[in-house]
Amino acid sequence: MTPQSPKPSCHNVIIGAWSPSTSDRAAGRATGYGVITNIINGGLECGKGWNAQVEDRIGFYKRYCDILGVSYGNNLDCYNQRPFGNGVSVDSM
Repeated sequence: MTPQSPKPSCHNVIIGAWSPSTSDRAAGRATGYGVITNIINGGLECGKGWNAQVEDRIGFYKRYCDILGVSYGNNLDCYNQRPFGNGVSVDSM
């Protein structure tokens, strides 16, 4: 529930308390499940086009939404989102 700057907290995204800033929008980040994936594992899974891991994650998310009887919402993937921050990525090691 605690944000790790520059990322918002997943909790705030889920409850609708986070709104993308101008720089977030420029990076392709929008409210929805995709930005949660970006927060958790963006450096590995986001901004690189289609990814089987992201598809699996979306599938699990949809399964639980169906069980709970809630809408999936919009923006489920992070394919076109730049990851948060400028941390070291696995590709640069």
